[in-house]
Amino acid sequence: MKRIAIIGAGVSGLTMGRLLAPRATVTIYESDSRPGGLIKCDRVEGSLFHTCGGHVFNTRRQEVLDMFWSLFDRERDFVKADRNSAVRMPDGAEIPYPIENHAYMLDDDTLHAVIADVARMRAEADEPHNFEQFLRKQFGPTLYDLYFGPYNRKVWRRDLSSVPLSWLEGKLPMPTPEEIIYNNIRRVKEKAFVHSTFYYERRDGSQFLADTLAQGLDIRYNTPVEALTLTPQGSWDINGTPYDTVIFCGNIRQLPSMLRGLDISGYTSDIESLESHGTTSVFCEIAPNPYSWIYLPDSRYDAHRIICTGNFSPTNNAPGHMTATVEFTDSISHDEILRQLPSIPFSPRYITHRYNPCTYPIQHADTRTMISSLCDRLAPAGLYLTGRSALWEYFNMDVAMDSAIRLASRIS
Repeated sequence: MKRIAIIGAGVSGLTMGRLLAPRATVTIYESDSRPGGLIKCDRVEGSLFHTCGGHVFNTRRQEVLDMFWSLFDRERDFVKADRNSAVRMPDGAEIPYPIENHAYMLDDDTLHAVIADVARMRAEADEPHNFEQFLRKQFGPTLYDLYFGPYNRKVWRRDLSSVPLSWLEGKLPMPTPEEIIYNNIRRVKEKAFVHSTFYYERRDGSQFLADTLAQGLDIRYNTPVEALTLTPQGSWDINGTPYDTVIFCGNIRQLPSMLRGLDISGYTSDIESLESHGTTSVFCEIAPNPYSWIYLPDSRYDAHRIICTGNFSPTNNAPGHMTATVEFTDSISHDEILRQLPSIPFSPRYITHRYNPCTYPIQHADTRTMISSLCDRLAPAGLYLTGRSALWEYFNMDVAMDSAIRLASRIS
């Protein structure tokens, strides 16, 4: 049987392992002591802490659905929930998400301005070339100034005109002007939309998903890979073991320093210049509330959203407590967290925090072209890339699975 090595036991690596193990000898190398990558969870003071984000399962991709429900028992392992999200405005108002469907809840002057913006949308024929232009064209200047601009500046920590559009597919609702008008007149709630329901693990959150995917796989934990060596015989050497094929699911910025025997020097400068954001996830006890996500455009503090994981499943909270993650882009010190928390709504009380240095890849206009060319260079030697940090894509969990499914179908 073909010997295949997979670098990384996150969602992409675990999915690849599950798909390839029936027809190959598969070994997964993982530098940490457990699987999961960005979807890891910890128990802290009896409550469940998603150490990065708050990962739930939702997809329209049929192949992903088929694979996922072949591995899990829907009724036994998961609860199905309605997404109930809100935008917390600086004046304390809580506007249901998406805000453009609830303009009728804004004050009269703002509502009139939104109506005027929507009326002009059809006349604006210019296509947007960056994220700021897209938001202004899609939602109008009033909602941009009120929410989309300040919120996304906190997320991206840069001028939104420098953020390309390539990452955007499937990430935001994109209503037409007619839909905005209709949804406000009919007062259509978020739960009426396809994206507004999700499945969540009954126990242990997304760590349960990672642990289940890992079952039965040969995973070498606490085993970082420092070198990928292409031998003169055409096999790959990892820590002294030969492999026919290697699937790299790590951070592509590490690849030039790891690779031996295959020249990718023409790509090194572009790879090293890739940018990303990190995330500081602050685990807190918060006041009870009905929400799943709370978006925070208020510029008086740096946190951009609260993920109310305590509402996802009753087993996520220690008895008598309600917990959530307050999310900040990039690194923020413990002292600064404590200074800002009193200004953040729902009275968050600090429990612990975790910083992940590479969570949101930032693409530029030529990023996809460069990485596609690199993949073409690597594939004939039996080295493949997949996953959020390997392909430098803003993948949700289901898209990471879909990418792995597509790659696995090419490897036999």
